[in-house]
Amino acid sequence: MNNLSSMSTFLLLEFSEVQELRIIFFLVFLTLYLMAVTGNLLIIIPVALDYHLHTPMYFFLLNLAILDLGIISVMVPKSIAMSLMKDRSISYPGCVAQVFFYFFFASSDLTVLTIMAHDRHVAICNPLHYDRIMHKGACLQMVATGWTASLLNAVLHTSGTFAITFCSNNVKQFFCEIPQLLKLSCSDIYLVEVGLLVLSCTLTVGCFIFIIITYVQIFATVVRIPSTKAQKKALSTCLPHLTVVSVFVFSGVFAYARPPSDTSTSLDIAFAVIYAIVPPTLNPFIYSIRNKEIKIALWKLLNSDC
Repeated sequence: MNNLSSMSTFLLLEFSEVQELRIIFFLVFLTLYLMAVTGNLLIIIPVALDYHLHTPMYFFLLNLAILDLGIISVMVPKSIAMSLMKDRSISYPGCVAQVFFYFFFASSDLTVLTIMAHDRHVAICNPLHYDRIMHKGACLQMVATGWTASLLNAVLHTSGTFAITFCSNNVKQFFCEIPQLLKLSCSDIYLVEVGLLVLSCTLTVGCFIFIIITYVQIFATVVRIPSTKAQKKALSTCLPHLTVVSVFVFSGVFAYARPPSDTSTSLDIAFAVIYAIVPPTLNPFIYSIRNKEIKIALWKLLNSDC
């Protein structure tokens, strides 16, 4: 195998060589992308403009929507263009950018989801102390810490991945996914990035365990609430959040923690779609369509423009 460490492009996986199927993939990815962009903007705009929604819960939801926009914009536009133009090449800097920004947005997304679990725990289990614990300064500090740690995580993974020597530029995935890039290595230095991935997956599982323990405490508190209506209201904000976290964590850990195989399977692509595209697309519908306050804020904005 030739040393391609100085390569200028990578070749991504083409979904199909059949033109009709490429058009179908183009339409599917375009639809998902437009749904995600529209849905997240329907959260960002009312939360940013309506002062009634300037509360910790909606502040975290605003951050989550911004990060979801970032995650899906890292890879889907390139996949759309690739399906339409039959050009599966991506520049070396473009591949570096995909790895960096995906890890930054995905890590930040997980930290915000973890913070949101803590916020719900305080709101339901310690409602009398909520304003004291979740004040503006504390919320800003938690989010800033999460974004900073995510930036460091992205720098480490990007450096660890692109420090290796590549012996091929044929990436068997529709975007620059680290496990697929590591398969192209012809030096043992890739083991450094493998170690970083194991550490990241361990931290991810740790966040998930923290969220599970938090929700066990929340559910234990909810079942003691005498009002059935209050129980449903409390669970309505928790169950969707737990569902999103579970899908995001399990599909991501499966893709990044399992032993690599020499061939790319449809399962690899399916899980990549699940952890990279499905959560950013579903989050807005889970959090906004069922949320009366966001609906009211949107209605006010629409009426003010009329």
